Amino acid sequence: MSGSRVLRRVLVANRGEIAVRVIRTCRRLGIETVLTVSDADTGSLPARLADRVIRIGPAPASASYLNVDAVVGAAIAASVDAVHPGYGFLSENARLARACAAAGVVFIGPSPQTLEAAGDKLAARDHAVAAGLSVLPGGHVTPAGGKAAADAGNEAAAPRAAVPAAVPAAVPAAEVASRIGYPVLVKAAGGGGGRGLRVVRDPAELAHAVAVASAEAAAAFGDPRVYLERYVEHGRHVEVQLLGDGEHVIHLGDRDCSVQRRYQKLIEEAPAPGLGDDLRERLRAAAVALGERLRYRGAGTVEFLVDADRREFYFLEVNARVQVEHPVTEAVTGIDIVAEQLAIAEGRPLRLKQDDVTFAGHAIEVRVNAEDPEADFRPCPGTITRAVFPASPANPITPANPASAASPDRPNHEISGDVAARSARHLPTGAGIVRVDTHLQAGATVPPYYDSLLAKVIAHGRDRDGALAALRGALDRCAVDGVTTNLGLQRALLADPGFAAGGVDTGYLARWLARDQKDHGTVPAHG
Repeated sequence: MSGSRVLRRVLVANRGEIAVRVIRTCRRLGIETVLTVSDADTGSLPARLADRVIRIGPAPASASYLNVDAVVGAAIAASVDAVHPGYGFLSENARLARACAAAGVVFIGPSPQTLEAAGDKLAARDHAVAAGLSVLPGGHVTPAGGKAAADAGNEAAAPRAAVPAAVPAAVPAAEVASRIGYPVLVKAAGGGGGRGLRVVRDPAELAHAVAVASAEAAAAFGDPRVYLERYVEHGRHVEVQLLGDGEHVIHLGDRDCSVQRRYQKLIEEAPAPGLGDDLRERLRAAAVALGERLRYRGAGTVEFLVDADRREFYFLEVNARVQVEHPVTEAVTGIDIVAEQLAIAEGRPLRLKQDDVTFAGHAIEVRVNAEDPEADFRPCPGTITRAVFPASPANPITPANPASAASPDRPNHEISGDVAARSARHLPTGAGIVRVDTHLQAGATVPPYYDSLLAKVIAHGRDRDGALAALRGALDRCAVDGVTTNLGLQRALLADPGFAAGGVDTGYLARWLARDQKDHGTVPAHG
């Protein structure tokens, strides 16, 4: 995008808590909101909060929230200036970004070219290598075989180089697995979220795992391509938050997202505990280098697999959107990431320099999901009869950067860039600050068609122990009736000495669940 454009009306093309999140920041900035809804969400909290609501289809996501033509048609009908896609659904869809541009509507996110480069995991690996990042050994594979050599990865950072015009052709999976060694991880090239992922330890199981992963990837993303990477048994999942304006890129620190079940995150925190200053700075610098290579515009995240014992890390992927876990970064920086997305989408240069970004304390977030841990985490749709959460401000952003006075051409839009305001931030003594992001309301229905996320509970403290204590207290005050949730599981995890020590790896939850089943014969369900 060239030049600038004031955003006065924004279409929020999403649902649930992220729709509420975006609407509230828009409202604070004096921006009118239009919300697209499926038939299942016409009475939702986001629909009550938006200035206007447009139905775009029946309940199934494929017929509504994933319908590019319907979303763009709603944007045109409502005469909006921009579309905010939230996370999930069409948030990383290059076709939507191009369709918005063709309709004269701003897409609040990266350019279509960046979305394509980041969304294709094989292309993203090439960009990472060219930016000097290490990637896990692996390559593009096919069950049937091929002729071209696979990318074997690099054990050390590669020098900057031109990105190949095309990703390497697929070769037999057995050939790549033999080269990089077992265990291996089968991954979908065209998407993430745990779909198309399989760990293979036995060569005899490889062909079947590749075929199943390919079919799952085709169903989820319309792209059957898969690739292999060396599987690291005890790695940590650490990511770095970026902001870019297409010319300059800065980071907003790092987060740890290692508490996962089947590659779905359950607990996130910022900063990542126990990394050490040198490793932390190298991670952040690597993420910025990749963002600069991609000429990144908007908010995005670079994810890494970290071997903290060896002080090494490997590039995993780029998430070219706002993340579910962005509130922990907002808590420790005082920066409203959604507000920065909006400002960047207006074509403005970054309002922050790297030296402007300061960090205060520690924040931890848990996801409250409508699922039953005692039934293999089966989703539990239904009707909410009662929902109790700790009180949180209507504006979910801790006011470290107060809004400035309105200007004639941009009423209530500017967030203060005053460095002293951020640097002088002091947390209150005693209990930590608690924030709740949720779309629940009395009588709310949890549909069976979408992700089971009900709420995110975030606690911020002077240090990690303070944040953990505040979060434990907050969860003790939470109650959701009418559907089964994972509240009991989250309370148990926060009480576990292993998690309290910090620095768990991605295998932590599976080991904890196996131990709890052995010791008690059950998994904590809901509270």
